[in-house]
Amino acid sequence: MGDPIYIGVSRCLLGDEVRYDGGHKRDALLIERLGPHVQWLPVCPEVEVGMGTPREPIDLESDAGGRLRLIAVHTRRDWTEPMEQWAAARIGGFDAARLAGFVLKSNSPSCGVERDGLFARALTRALPNLPVEEDDRLGVDALRDNFVERIFAYARARRLFATEWTAGDLVRFHTAHKMQLLAHSRIYYTELGRLVAAGAGLTREALADRYEAVFMAALREPAQSGRHADALRHMAGHLKDAVSTSDRQAIDRVVDDYRRAAVPLGVPLATIRGYARRYRVTYLERQTYLNPDPREVQLRGELAALG
Repeated sequence: MGDPIYIGVSRCLLGDEVRYDGGHKRDALLIERLGPHVQWLPVCPEVEVGMGTPREPIDLESDAGGRLRLIAVHTRRDWTEPMEQWAAARIGGFDAARLAGFVLKSNSPSCGVERDGLFARALTRALPNLPVEEDDRLGVDALRDNFVERIFAYARARRLFATEWTAGDLVRFHTAHKMQLLAHSRIYYTELGRLVAAGAGLTREALADRYEAVFMAALREPAQSGRHADALRHMAGHLKDAVSTSDRQAIDRVVDDYRRAAVPLGVPLATIRGYARRYRVTYLERQTYLNPDPREVQLRGELAALG
């Protein structure tokens, strides 16, 4: 089944009664669908910083200098510095090589991404490439699917760069992700290719940092139908010298059917995957776009069925 996928999560979303009123915000989708495929790393900033449960509500307010401060609603106690110090220490204690994503509670003064919650802000600044989503955004089919795709891709990248990797290892990693990247962004696809080719001019650390940043930026771009069709045509091109004329025509037809929205993406992917395996086209067999982690396939299929 591969290495565990570790995902940070706001504790209240798992049903823990840690909210200011002693309640929770249990999220069935996370627990019942995503949960069986990942290992949760639960965090509650308010409890862990010492506020207790139940507790006085807190809110974000701007001070005279425009800086956001975390203020208790009734007593006016300022929790800004304690929260920032705790967040820095907590995030520094994460195993960055293993953490693959984070799901945060929306509209929270500590965890809300859109509200610029103090813990969320510290997390995204310290780990800018980490896939992070709020619970309510995971209710949107496309965002949910993209988040799952990104956590598995990020986990693969972190495993690579946690090793004594070589230039050859990076070339193999990049080559395996080419079609997946092309389905998201031709611009980033090209930039990453140039980065790998010119990697000898950078230190290993600088190359790893830059590659990971651009890699994850590419996968944040929506993979729209036109980009998928482009990737499918590229893969069909890698089969043209291996298959018969009739097989090549069959592949072209199914790719065109997808382009015209006559069939879903899974149909041309399955067709090309089948030919790649039959004719042992190694380049295609190793593409994550065609052969992702089986857990990713299962999870994305289960979540798509909810839409």
